[in-house]
Amino acid sequence: MNMTFNRSHGLLTSVPQKNATIAPMKRSDVPNEQTWDLTIVFADDDAWEKSFSELKNKRGVLSPYKGQLASSAETLLEAIQVKESAEKALGKLFVYAFHRSDEDTANTNYLAMKARVGDLLAELMGEAAWFEPEVASIPEKTLQHFMEELPALRIYRHFFENISRRKPHQLEPNEETLLARASQIFTASEETYGILCDADMTFKPIKDESGNKVELTPSTYGVLLESRIRRVRRDAFRNMYETFGQFRNTCASTLSNAIKVNTYMKNVRHFETGREAALFENAIPESVYDSLIEAVHDHLTLLHRYVRLRKRVLAVSKLHSYDLYVSLVDDVDQRYTFDEAKEILYNALAPLGSDYISLLRQAFDERWIDWAPNIGKRSGAYSGGFYNTNPFVLMSWHGTLDNLYTLAHELGHSCHSKMTRQTQPYVYGNYSIFLAEIASTCNEVLLTAYLLDHAEDDKVKAYVLNHFLDGFKGTVFRQTQFAEFEHLIHQADEKGVALTAEYLSEQYAELNKKYYGKSLSADPEIALEWARIPHFYYNYYVFQYATGYAAATALADAILTEGQGAVDRYLEFLSSGSSDWPIDTLKRAGVDMTKKETLIRALDVFERQLSAMENLIG
Repeated sequence: MNMTFNRSHGLLTSVPQKNATIAPMKRSDVPNEQTWDLTIVFADDDAWEKSFSELKNKRGVLSPYKGQLASSAETLLEAIQVKESAEKALGKLFVYAFHRSDEDTANTNYLAMKARVGDLLAELMGEAAWFEPEVASIPEKTLQHFMEELPALRIYRHFFENISRRKPHQLEPNEETLLARASQIFTASEETYGILCDADMTFKPIKDESGNKVELTPSTYGVLLESRIRRVRRDAFRNMYETFGQFRNTCASTLSNAIKVNTYMKNVRHFETGREAALFENAIPESVYDSLIEAVHDHLTLLHRYVRLRKRVLAVSKLHSYDLYVSLVDDVDQRYTFDEAKEILYNALAPLGSDYISLLRQAFDERWIDWAPNIGKRSGAYSGGFYNTNPFVLMSWHGTLDNLYTLAHELGHSCHSKMTRQTQPYVYGNYSIFLAEIASTCNEVLLTAYLLDHAEDDKVKAYVLNHFLDGFKGTVFRQTQFAEFEHLIHQADEKGVALTAEYLSEQYAELNKKYYGKSLSADPEIALEWARIPHFYYNYYVFQYATGYAAATALADAILTEGQGAVDRYLEFLSSGSSDWPIDTLKRAGVDMTKKETLIRALDVFERQLSAMENLIG
């Protein structure tokens, strides 16, 4: 079962809210209209407990069908429906517990509910581990006959095709059960790393712009790197990596073990490489990965050009890694109320048509969004929810331009989810991770175009361009760098190379020099950046940020230049869910991620905006 939390700003990847200026309230003091409405999932905790007990009592409900799936079309359909019913019930439990916990992470009641539903998920996954291998064992002619005999089974045709595709890599049912029950063990390194970084590591405090001592944490680090005062940026950078340097061997051990799990799984499932195994999950050809890296390599001169622009505008003799995030445009403090943000998004996303805008209004009217800052609230932002609930957005609103983009981004995820669920049956009611970042980023690109068209003066326009260029740099160039490093260390592990802290640091430092060019000074601390990045525990996940951003940029460019035809293709994409292979779903939308041309079109947009920025700054 795939819970729909988008990792770009999700449960596993916290993105700090920047320029936090509004003092947070206690959760109990937050006005209702500034919170999400979870009562449509469960009226209260008691209702959740009742549903949890009911589902727990149904454990083993799928067992009577074991060994019987090929006996008749009716039995197969009935087993699928029983399995789906349990997953839907579990999904609601999951959404309520996790979202309630994120409202106030200090609430131990909801922490316990999260743990309980996580245990139940692992248990039910173990009980159902035999299901797909048994479906895969049904002869294709028998499945065809079943679908002809029972029309209700026909919607599962692509589902059956996908299971058949996995057959060469499936184990015996008992072995699948063992692997499923060990799922929490396989993620132990990631969890240990998370606890180490979020709870156990302490960083030396620094002095802010006013000389006041402030705590340095992983969640405040990004904010401090945007400070206009270079000393603040430098101190945050050095203090952060001083602590990571002290734990570099521990971080290398947890990362190495996580990579070894991936290598073990690719061996167990008979794949040639870890990358092939990871991309197989969403039927992504490895050529997509290679095309991304090749296209970015061919256009690294654009990133080098942007780094030179930064060095010139900041007027520094040496540009350091801690200078890459501060805005190039000062004295612009765009602020928005939440209601103003709504109106901007209605206008900015109007090219997507009236139905899309109606869905946006539904999101606000039905309280999908929890936006008030409150004490204990989970940092960052994400879009969550499940097939039989509304999508839900968590963020903390401080009225900044960054907040406006975050809102557009997460509503892109949520509208994508809603359109999918309204259109597709449960079996296809989600979308693959490969497609997950496209709708969110397309909203951002459309927002950029609107803000540029309606900027009051050149300084505001430069401010918006700076935001776009930094976003592109951080998502396409930086995530491709991460993807290249991730592939490098997987290949090294598969060849038996020890992933020591020294090896990882040496490889990362060289890659960083290659990407940012000669205008960036080679800070020794940046060699340790691999230790700070949780994405390397996600098993070939990060490349999808870059491909998604590139696809979204190309789609938004088509929407703005080609008109209704491109809009219609895009809206069909938002409604497709997982009813087809991700690559083919995107092709129908007008982009082919197996070809470098799609990536080059996005890089061309970056070049146009970079030229515009250079002209504005002079």
